[in-house]
Amino acid sequence: MSETEKNSRCEISQEACPARITLQALVLILITVTAYLPATRCGYIWDDDRYVSSNPLLHAPDGLYRIWFSKDSPSQYFPMVYTSFRLEYKLWGLNPYGYHITNILLHSISALLLWRLLRSLSIPGGWVAAAIFALHPVQVESVAWISERKNVLVALFSFLSVLMWIRFIYQPSRSGRGRLFYVLSLFFYLLALLSKTTACTLPAALILILWLKRIRVDLKRWLQVIPYLLLGLAAGLLSIWWEKWHQGTGLIELGLNPIERILIASRALWFYVGKLILPVNLTFSYPQWEIDATDPLQYLWLFAFIVTVYCLWRWRDRLGRGPLVAVIYFAATLSPMLGFISLFTFLYTYAADHYQYAACIGPIALAVATAGHILGKLGKSSKIISGGITVLVLLILGTLTWNRCHIYENQEILWRDTVKKNPSSWLANNNLGTILTSQGKYDEALSCFQAALRSDINKHFTHNNIGLLFQNKGDFEEAIYHYKQALEYKPDSFIVLYNLGNLYKSQGNYDQAIECYREAIEIRPNLADAYSNLGIILAQKGNAEEATYYFDRVIELTPDDASAYGNLASSLKLQGKLDEAVRYYKKSLQLNPNDAKVYTDLGITLEQQGSIEEAKKAYQEALRIDPRYTQARRNLEEILREQTKIGQE
Repeated sequence: MSETEKNSRCEISQEACPARITLQALVLILITVTAYLPATRCGYIWDDDRYVSSNPLLHAPDGLYRIWFSKDSPSQYFPMVYTSFRLEYKLWGLNPYGYHITNILLHSISALLLWRLLRSLSIPGGWVAAAIFALHPVQVESVAWISERKNVLVALFSFLSVLMWIRFIYQPSRSGRGRLFYVLSLFFYLLALLSKTTACTLPAALILILWLKRIRVDLKRWLQVIPYLLLGLAAGLLSIWWEKWHQGTGLIELGLNPIERILIASRALWFYVGKLILPVNLTFSYPQWEIDATDPLQYLWLFAFIVTVYCLWRWRDRLGRGPLVAVIYFAATLSPMLGFISLFTFLYTYAADHYQYAACIGPIALAVATAGHILGKLGKSSKIISGGITVLVLLILGTLTWNRCHIYENQEILWRDTVKKNPSSWLANNNLGTILTSQGKYDEALSCFQAALRSDINKHFTHNNIGLLFQNKGDFEEAIYHYKQALEYKPDSFIVLYNLGNLYKSQGNYDQAIECYREAIEIRPNLADAYSNLGIILAQKGNAEEATYYFDRVIELTPDDASAYGNLASSLKLQGKLDEAVRYYKKSLQLNPNDAKVYTDLGITLEQQGSIEEAKKAYQEALRIDPRYTQARRNLEEILREQTKIGQE
């Protein structure tokens, strides 16, 4: 009997006892959903506003087209992620409850698919491994953080792709079913790439499966894998271009040489294994390691990894191929997140729980299979002991996950927890300080910013936040000092220039404000708010024609911004272009039909055109929205008086 036939029979034999399998599946879903129930009460955190709550692509009429075929996505090119958010927006709007439920359900389905995948590969303890994957607290960051829909979608589609690949390699090469499974595997892989580019490591898993199942990796197999490699390469190049030329994040300079990057990668691998074994002190942002290529001790992580891989290779006949496959899969899947590619998060930390969402399957499956092998030697009592240990482990992990979910309830809780576990965290101190500033807790906020300043990371950003703090307090002198300090560290910081411009604008120093805004948009040509403020100032200074240019730019950059159309209409009205002004006022009201001021401005313009009845309706709409809007009431009363006077004559 051939190896392929043996594998096929092995797979088929695992389909027995459908009732038991159904029960196990239901239990897996139940314990997963239960463990993550606290996440349903969580709100939006950190960049969830860019992805969901402030993302116009979710509700714009042409939003779906722009998600797939434009550069309007607020982060990287993740069309599957934004499409899923857009569908949900139609179902429950901006209620975070629905988005959290979806993440939990997707995570549960991924756990089921993982169980099926491990069974297909005849890996012992597949259900237990899938349950640990589902309940481990390192997964909370991916499930309870709405923006990490990327991770749960990538896992879902990647598992489906691998399952189809396994079906394919067990089919006769020229069979119709075989071709179907191959096409489906490629299709699901493409969906994974469209969810997050890190899925590009999946071809390594496909090769590892062939090697694990002792299927010869000949030219024919490599030709079958090449389309996956080409898709992954294309997605990777698109991602690099998007980050570097569209977002600008690809220009980040970490100041790391190749040796330092290797040291970071080797240490990160063991760090993630450590968190899987002992999931304590999990935090949203871990302390950044000090990397010193001249310190011999720092090479121990690399040496330990090399020795581990060598030993597993040397002893593969005795131990089996599984342990080596698990280790290589773990390292390969993590590789995009290990420091070889510059990530923005590496400015303040080299590790994050969500980075190992799918990669952790390797160590988990290896640990479960090893434990099962050891416990199997205990004879008749092995089932009772292994069952008891399984229940205990899952109970501990589920409890830790339940408690960890509460940390994501809101931003303040998240950042306070991070500061508690990582007091020197630049990220947490800055974000917590910003929240406290918005609450008017200026002394506590300043303390957070001062802690952030003790770090050498992004001092310009921290000084900018301190400037905003003093600006909110009304201490403009101190605010200007910190903005200028920020510019000392980073003269081309468009956000600092923009904020300084806002301060000058609030003080009536229009010339200085204009100078700051113009510098800001020279650095960041798509800074819509700077164009808008420039237009407002120029209109106030009587330069309506130039103001119109800037308002046009705002509309070009943010076509869903109702206020931009209103501002443009006001500028056109000042130039006497009443017909165009009316058209843009109406466009503004289409986007935001509850703006009493725009209705009033429209009414004034219609009056100037002589369209008195239409003006009257506009004022009435303004008063319906805001019965206390004085100007609308005064103008409406004037029209009614004139009409009464004419009637009496």
